[in-house]
Amino acid sequence: MPVECLTEEPQRRYGGYTEEPSPLQLARYFHFDDRDRQIIDRRQSDHTRLGFAIQLGTVRFLGTFLPNPTAVPAHVVTYVAQQLCVQDPACLSQYASRDTHWEHARQIQHAYGDRDFSDPREAFRLVRWLYSRAWLSAERPSV
Repeated sequence: MPVECLTEEPQRRYGGYTEEPSPLQLARYFHFDDRDRQIIDRRQSDHTRLGFAIQLGTVRFLGTFLPNPTAVPAHVVTYVAQQLCVQDPACLSQYASRDTHWEHARQIQHAYGDRDFSDPREAFRLVRWLYSRAWLSAERPSV
């Protein structure tokens, strides 16, 4: 749904945390396996490791990167910090003060094969794929 069709309140909430993730959601989207940990551990300081990991979990959970990558519920920060053995989760404030998070977003997209559909080439590929599914699949149109 295009954002322009939404009223002011849903536009404000779009692409952000509307409520705190449940324990099941934390375990599903913010648990990092060995591959994730290898990528996260390439960062040298606690605040960059924590910020990178939170961005990775956030894009999995919300499907988008946040303009302010530290605008996450406190218990998400605590949950991720415990996994990474970060003693002071408050160090995340240092991550917000730099533009490193944009570079980390690009690295996450590259490492996991995510696509930015605001790129015209990617949007074209998506639309072409959707059209082919609509015309050639046996699924009912509502799907």
